[in-house]
Amino acid sequence: MKESRDGTKTDRISKSPSVNSGPLVLDEEDFKGDFSFDALFGNLVNKLLPSYQEDETDSIEGHSSIGANDALSNGNLHTPSDGGKYAQGLSSPLFPEVDALLSLFQDSCRELIDGRLYNLKKEVVTQDSKHRKTLGELEKGVDGLFDSFARLDSRISSVGQTAAKIGDHLQSADTQRETASQTIELIKYLMEFNSSPGDLMELSPLFSDDSRVAEAASIAQKLRSFAEEDIGRHGITTPSIAGNATASRGLEVAVANLQEYCNELENRLLSRFDAASQRRELSTMAECAKILSQFNRGTSAMQHYVATRPMFIDVEVMNADTRLVLGDQGSQPSLSNVARGLSSLCKEITDTVRKEAATITAVFPSPNDVMSILVQRVLEQRVTTLLDKLLIKPSLVNPPTMEEGGLLLYLRILAVAYEKTQELARDLRAVGCGDLDVEGLTESLFTAHKDEYIEHEQASLRQLYKAKIEELRAESQQSSESSGTIGRSKGASIASSHQQISVTVVTEFVRWNEEAISRCTLFSSQPATLAASVKAVFTCLLDQVSQYTTDGLERARDSLTEAAALRERFVLGTSVSRRVAAAAASAAEAAAAAGESSFRSFMVAVQRCASSVAIVQQYFGNSISRLLLPVDGAHAASCEEMATAMSSAEGAAYKGLQQCIETVMAEVERLLSAEQKATDYRSPEDGIAPDHRPTNACTRVVAYLSRVLEAAFTALEGLNKQAFLTELGNRLHKGLLFHWQKFTFNPSGGLRLKRDITEYGEFVRSFNAPTVDEKFELLGIMANVFIVAPESLSSLFEGSPSIRKDAQRFIQLREDYKTAKLAARLSSLWPSSS
Repeated sequence: MKESRDGTKTDRISKSPSVNSGPLVLDEEDFKGDFSFDALFGNLVNKLLPSYQEDETDSIEGHSSIGANDALSNGNLHTPSDGGKYAQGLSSPLFPEVDALLSLFQDSCRELIDGRLYNLKKEVVTQDSKHRKTLGELEKGVDGLFDSFARLDSRISSVGQTAAKIGDHLQSADTQRETASQTIELIKYLMEFNSSPGDLMELSPLFSDDSRVAEAASIAQKLRSFAEEDIGRHGITTPSIAGNATASRGLEVAVANLQEYCNELENRLLSRFDAASQRRELSTMAECAKILSQFNRGTSAMQHYVATRPMFIDVEVMNADTRLVLGDQGSQPSLSNVARGLSSLCKEITDTVRKEAATITAVFPSPNDVMSILVQRVLEQRVTTLLDKLLIKPSLVNPPTMEEGGLLLYLRILAVAYEKTQELARDLRAVGCGDLDVEGLTESLFTAHKDEYIEHEQASLRQLYKAKIEELRAESQQSSESSGTIGRSKGASIASSHQQISVTVVTEFVRWNEEAISRCTLFSSQPATLAASVKAVFTCLLDQVSQYTTDGLERARDSLTEAAALRERFVLGTSVSRRVAAAAASAAEAAAAAGESSFRSFMVAVQRCASSVAIVQQYFGNSISRLLLPVDGAHAASCEEMATAMSSAEGAAYKGLQQCIETVMAEVERLLSAEQKATDYRSPEDGIAPDHRPTNACTRVVAYLSRVLEAAFTALEGLNKQAFLTELGNRLHKGLLFHWQKFTFNPSGGLRLKRDITEYGEFVRSFNAPTVDEKFELLGIMANVFIVAPESLSSLFEGSPSIRKDAQRFIQLREDYKTAKLAARLSSLWPSSS
């Protein structure tokens, strides 16, 4: 079978109706192209099947040709149910030639494939051999090519090195030739300068041609350098030889002439530079500056340009600066005007320097160097001149008065000037100042003032304190004079004539100190220096608050002392007339009023003193401590100084509180003596219904204590309040014991006493002093000795043996002490007490 062009297979099998009619012939062409075993077998079956179908039709009865075709469709036997039995009975295969075809096909395939594989292997071996041979030849060719390239590269390198050497030799020769030519030219010029001293008329036209000034300057500098080096090598100094006209064997004459010529040329260039500067010809200025840069690196040109600026040579500019900051001559400068003037001046200086910077950048080859000189000149001349007029250091021995502003005005102006100058330095640094340490230069302007700053700050704080105290004294004196002495003549408050402590004043002290600390922070950049300054300034505040509060407490104590003197003045004996006694009682009432007023005034002073100390402590914690912490020991030392400074005020407060207790107890004793009657505790009508009201003396004392101690409850706090009230309670207990020992008690009087003790006990309970409460409770127990029958006394104190001694003294005050023979009874019951 062969594949035709349209994809169909040609049939080469004999078309005999029988299978055995002829052999099946296949060749290798049948397996080429798109060979498919499925197509091969399909074609075989389709070609051979009809002959088998015709033979089998004759032998099969009952089957139609349609059924036979259906049963053999696609090479598979499909029969109906009634034909299955017949199909099973067939003993011969449907395709007897299949085995022969398969055997033939396998043999043909094996022969074709094996032969083709053998031929392909043989061909591959042949081609591989040819390929290996070709590769070998190519490798030999490449190796030879590499060798050729290596030889060529080596040759090129050799030629290149030779060419480079030749080029170097040529360049060196050209350089030497040029150098030799220049040297010959320079020697010729040098000989002209070395001809005769001071003779510059015979020089080459180069040195007089204005159009070749740059070249002349360059050559002159080279000749001068060479001549000076030559003289230096021979150890000859120019001045010793310059005056010798015959010393022509060296180059001394040349050096002198060159120096003269350079000076003359430099002056000529500077003149041209000035003329161009006046006409604002920046190109000419730049040309001159470039040439002048060959003379001492252009320093003379730079300095000359800076020195000729109007702000340095115009006197009117300096006067305008002074008027702007200080105002009119002879007037007292104010801080606000100085601050505004300095701000305006710094802005004007910055703008001027910025304009000059634009010109300098366009003119000079080294603008940074010129800016450094300009900024330095601004600070050292213009700013320093103004500061010298503005900051006149005051004398500490004879400081200016407060009407003139005092030391504080100088310190404030110093701070403003320092701050504004620092701002100016930062602005100038932004504009440009080269390598100049503008911050360090600014600091140096204030060195003289900063060295003695802390002494002036301390002196200023002392001056402010002194002025404030004088002001307060004047106000107090004026108030006292306006009120007159009428009030005091009627027993009014003595303390009204004394100056009272004011928290507002202490707050003002702190404000002064805060301002001083801010200046310390401004002037001190190092933590150690700042800590030392802050500590010194804070110590001034401690001294001021300590002295002010101590003096205030002492003045309040003086009121207590005066009130005590009034009480002593009106203590009379018993043998006086009724008229005198009445007058003395009236005076005693006035003294008592003065004492109460003094007590209240002192409590107010204590309260304000405590508030003042709290303000200082808060100020220390918020503002001072953080500045002291960087230095070891500074914080602890300041805390110790604060405690020491307040100790004097604490001592005055303690003494005053003791006087307050004395004042209160003196009035209590006066009230008890005046109001307590003998019949209060020994009523002649004993046996009738007892009076359960406290005595009039007790009511008056409790009312007085309630009224006067209201100030103490308000003024004192914490442990101070507890200690004061405890001491007062103990003194009251002791005073009452002493007072009651003057009286005799019957049972009804004992009940009245117990009512008084209860009243006193309820009052002192507000002291929150347990020891005092316990003492008054024991007093209530001891008062029972006046109430119980004599035979019950022995069992009264069985549970409280500690008060038997005081109880015995109370028992002796019983009305029936002698009649009931209680002394003997007690001695037998309590022998240890006897």
